[in-house]
Amino acid sequence: MQGTRLDTTRIRAARQVIDPIFLDTPLYSCEALAPRLGCKVSIKLETANPVRSFKGRGTELVASLLAANGSQAAVCASAGNLGQALAWSARDRGLDITVVASRSAPATKLDRIRALGAKLELVDGDFDTARERAVAIAQHNGIRLVEDSLDIETCEGAATLGLELVDRTPSFDTVLIPLGGGALATGVGPVLKALAPEVEVICVQPAGAPAMTLSWRQRRVVTTDSTNTIADGVAGRCPIPAVLDDLLLVADDALLVQEASIITGMRMLLDHAGLVVEPSAALGIAAILENRDRFASRHVVTIVCGSNVNVDAYHRWIGATPI
Repeated sequence: MQGTRLDTTRIRAARQVIDPIFLDTPLYSCEALAPRLGCKVSIKLETANPVRSFKGRGTELVASLLAANGSQAAVCASAGNLGQALAWSARDRGLDITVVASRSAPATKLDRIRALGAKLELVDGDFDTARERAVAIAQHNGIRLVEDSLDIETCEGAATLGLELVDRTPSFDTVLIPLGGGALATGVGPVLKALAPEVEVICVQPAGAPAMTLSWRQRRVVTTDSTNTIADGVAGRCPIPAVLDDLLLVADDALLVQEASIITGMRMLLDHAGLVVEPSAALGIAAILENRDRFASRHVVTIVCGSNVNVDAYHRWIGATPI
């Protein structure tokens, strides 16, 4: 793990802080997908928890540190999943959380943030607009700004997932990691490089939101003017330099996939794994669909990172995609 911001000792210690409800999520080989994708596929199911995404691992660390330091309030920008997770982790610790989100974020995610007791402020624009507003709130009120992927706790929380992959999976060749801001990839990636260096770490991002992938390929921060993808959870325009630095050290490749492949991946996870997932969680399957020769006969682990999806949109997407 040399060179990244993460620390192995802190990652192992994180397992003692994170509520066990977020740990040791199901990991299994999905035999029904193998003949359709041409490779063995194991699913790491990060939806089997109260916030239905991996984000709770990191927010448990953030909230515990806030409480230990006597902080009473914090603010974050969120596409929806981080906000839910931070609200859940803060609720029993007596923390006052404000979440800033785009008005166009899925209503399911916004409703859940409110239900968990956080204050929700909506902005016109996308996630990066929300991030700018969260920065302004933090500065004006003198409270902690929680930045996903930049705050090391969000990455080291995600890294505990990597420990579980190494400890519990039979030998596998590749792990496919959904890529947005980078917390999941820069958390899991260093663990695998340190403990299972033979495993290929591949990040997957929508072609309609390619900023971090383009940055990885060009080895410098590349921003985009807009995004155009149904995978709202990974739709950022402005990569964080420190996160990119870590990603450059641990990712073996970064792939961009098309919207049609994402939708087909969601449908396949429903039909052959019985899983209702949000678009970001189907990125790994989409990558296999678009790169069959590359993954042929390999054992691939795909991280199913979340299932907070708008039901009406889900039916619209799935219904339009026969397999």
